[in-house]
Amino acid sequence: MSEPVMRSPLHSFGLASQARQIDDSCGVWANEIPYLGYISLRGDGRDQTFVTAASNALGVPLPLQSCTLSSSNDLKVLWLSPDEWMIVAAPGQANALRSCLQQALAGVRSQVVDNSGGYTKIFLGGSKALDVLRHVSVYDFESLQPNRVVGTTFGKSSAYVFRQGDGYRLIVRRSFADYIWRYLARAATPYGFGIANAAPG
Repeated sequence: MSEPVMRSPLHSFGLASQARQIDDSCGVWANEIPYLGYISLRGDGRDQTFVTAASNALGVPLPLQSCTLSSSNDLKVLWLSPDEWMIVAAPGQANALRSCLQQALAGVRSQVVDNSGGYTKIFLGGSKALDVLRHVSVYDFESLQPNRVVGTTFGKSSAYVFRQGDGYRLIVRRSFADYIWRYLARAATPYGFGIANAAPG
């Protein structure tokens, strides 16, 4: 019996074999950032015991202001609602982080769930990245400031989007990753669409 193989939701596109160094030959560059850990954290943001315990376990302050995020090294904590956060961790770190949170929040009304198989992240950059986002969503991405995250529509699907460095990061559900990738690629084609090598996390 063969062992199970972990595959990213965009593996069929062969992105790794197409990837190259970002340059001025394309206006839009993108790639998948696969195999990250995604943990759903639920709790009462008004409960200081919950906030303190979660923040200590994560090593970063739990963001309490709407549509904000906290980050440290390879860890990002995204505010999704007054009682829900998405934690994005480096590959292979989800189990340890989930256990740490569960221990810290023992006896505190909360929920910690590993959703690592349910999401993936897409890097989108280049001089025309903002133009592409204008094509695929109704949100005013020009007003999206650093350390802010927005959940918005993407065609017939949705994504969480935030700025990082000179580009954007899209967190999308695994079941819609194929659709969103094709949607982005189609919108980017007029500007020149390249697959970025070693896309930053």
